[in-house]
Order: sequence, then C-alpha cells, then structure tokens
Amino acid sequence: MNPAERQIIHLDMDTFFVSVERLQNSKLKGRPVIIGGSSDRGVVASCSYEARTFGVHSAMPMRMARSLCPDANIIRGDMEKYSKYSHTITDIIAEKAPLYEKASIDEHYIDITGMDRFFGSVKWAHELRASIIKNTGLPVSFGLSINKTVSKIAAGEAKPNGELNVSYRQVKPFLQPLPISKIPMIGAKTFRLLRSMGISTIHILSQIPVEMMERVMGKNGIVIWEKANGIDRTPVISHHERKSISTERTFDKDSTDIAEMNRILVNMVEKIAFELRKKQKLTSCITVKIRYSNFDTHTLQKRIPYTSFDHVLIDTAKELFKKLYSRRMRIRLIGVRISHMVQGVQQLNLFEDTPEMINLYLAMDYIRKRYGRSSVKRAVGSYGRMD
Repeated sequence: MNPAERQIIHLDMDTFFVSVERLQNSKLKGRPVIIGGSSDRGVVASCSYEARTFGVHSAMPMRMARSLCPDANIIRGDMEKYSKYSHTITDIIAEKAPLYEKASIDEHYIDITGMDRFFGSVKWAHELRASIIKNTGLPVSFGLSINKTVSKIAAGEAKPNGELNVSYRQVKPFLQPLPISKIPMIGAKTFRLLRSMGISTIHILSQIPVEMMERVMGKNGIVIWEKANGIDRTPVISHHERKSISTERTFDKDSTDIAEMNRILVNMVEKIAFELRKKQKLTSCITVKIRYSNFDTHTLQKRIPYTSFDHVLIDTAKELFKKLYSRRMRIRLIGVRISHMVQGVQQLNLFEDTPEMINLYLAMDYIRKRYGRSSVKRAVGSYGRMD
C-alpha cells in the first residue's frame, strides 16, 4: 500500500488522571492539580496544565512540585478508578473502530484506511471523539495522519481537547518547525546528544545524512531520522491480537499439596511480572488455570487496575486459585496468564508513598537482568507483600 493512502488516528486523553478527578470534584476545574504520593517522599504521576505553567511535570519529586506550586491541590491517585475509565474508553472505540491498538492506559491508535471512500476519515474521527466525550465527560484530543508517528505528534499539538488532521502533503511543513523533543522515542539522553550536534528542530534533523545518524546512534539513529522525515511503517496491531504472557506447570505426580501449589504459583507470577517490567508493559487481567487428575480443566480470570508489581499480581493469583480449587481432587497442572497488556511503566502506580518498594523492585530487576531471572526469589512461605 502507498504510505500516502494510510489513515491513522492517535487518540490521547488529556491529562487523564487529572480529568478523571475533576469529574468527581468540579471544584478542581481551572486549578493546579498534582496527582501522586501525598508526602514529600512521593513523586508526581500526573499534573494539570495549570500546574505545568509553574514547571511541574511527571516523575518530579513531590517536594519539588510543592515548592514550585505551593497552592496546588495534591491528590493521591486511584489506579482502580483510572483503569475503569480506561476500559470504558476502549469499549467505545472497540464498538466503532475497524482496527485499533491500545498503546497505553490513555492512548489508542486506530487504522481507518479506506474510510474516506465511504464516510470521510476526518468526520469519522470527529464523531468518535464526540462519542467519547459524551459518554465519559472526559476531554480527548486526536491527530489524524498517514502513520503512527505523525498522528501522535499531531495529537500532542491538538491539545488541549482538540483535533488536528495532517494530510500527506502537509506532513513535512507540519513537522519541520517543531523541536526535536516532539519526536516519540527521543528521551533526555538522546535529546542532549542531538543538541550537542547543533540539532534543534525536526527540519535540521531531517537534513542530516542518514549514514551519519547510524554512525552516531546505531539503528536507533535510522529510526529517528525516518521519523523526522515523516516515515513510519509500523502497523496498528489489533488489540485483540496483542500477545499475553503465560506459564504452566505439569506435576510428575498429581497432588493436593496446597502449600506447594501456592509456592509454585508465586514463582510463576514473579517471573511473569519481571517479563512485564522488562518489556515496559502493564497488565489489567490475570487468569489462573488448573487441571484435575481426571483432565477436567478450569480457568478463572479477574480484571485488575493496571500494574506490573509482583505483590499485586500474586495476591490476585492466590485469590483466584482459592476460588478455583473447590473439588478437593488431585491436581495435574496449574498455570497463570496475564493479558490486556498496554505499554507503560509502573510509574503510573506511584501513588503510594513507598519509594523503598520501588527501589526494591529496581534492585531485584537489575540483579535478574545481570544474573538471570531466577537469581532472586521470595523466601519460601513469604507469599504476600514485600513489606
């Protein structure tokens, strides 16, 4: 297919956590709002545009945020509530969209290539956005263009609560004046490197020989150069085809040893959660499976707030196993699967004032990456939280 014929929408919920809180409390509208841990030891998970004008931003230490914006309303986040609204938005999109990908808790890509022949891409995107606003009360912006990169940048430029269509002919004129920081995948380290090379705008970056970008940054340099030139071949991946992560264990001898089952279950969840964090993903659904000695197989799943934390997933897995194992027969197999995954890091869940917990996970994951994923495990019998 000619890249110029693609029609990709990027839907982005504006200051999602803040907007959900404002639905619950209208007094927060127009005021600076900071979501995160309520003590000085916490960090900012999200903030309103009003707070951003004071220099507050995500991942900033709460102490610094309070200093910059002393009059802000500080709210401890509620991931369960935000996950509920996220699922509602996805359901609205799923009902209308031919092909969509849930990229994160508050972002979706939609491929409506060919829609112009029947309906009109801009009109369809506008009506979808209106439907989300009507059914949720939440502000949402969208960018519509020829690929994921341009549509994502366009959605960012359309904020707050706006729409922006960038046609094939408009791509380069739209991109070129923008700062390089607008390109997805350019983080702080890459930004500093490019600025040290005298590159400040997307236009300058697009003029750099691609061979030089590859020499300086390897394969990532080629990808960044392509993005600067409006090139992105990445497909929209069907949400329903997004892979799950699962593991199961068949016993040498059928067993009724519940303590051993729990130990194995904990070990399984630990490994899966580590894979999640390594891939920088979050899950909102966990399934436990058991197979009895007579080969009867049963599964039970539960939707949960988005997470990649072991202790949250372990508690849920144990709860599901307890409900599943009701026949008191010997068990041949147990398994765990996580699904409904989205891109994101556990920074989304930093609403609790537990920096020690975060640091513990970071330390354990570092050891696992260096020495193997089985190098750190919970002590036998310690199946609960790491408090």
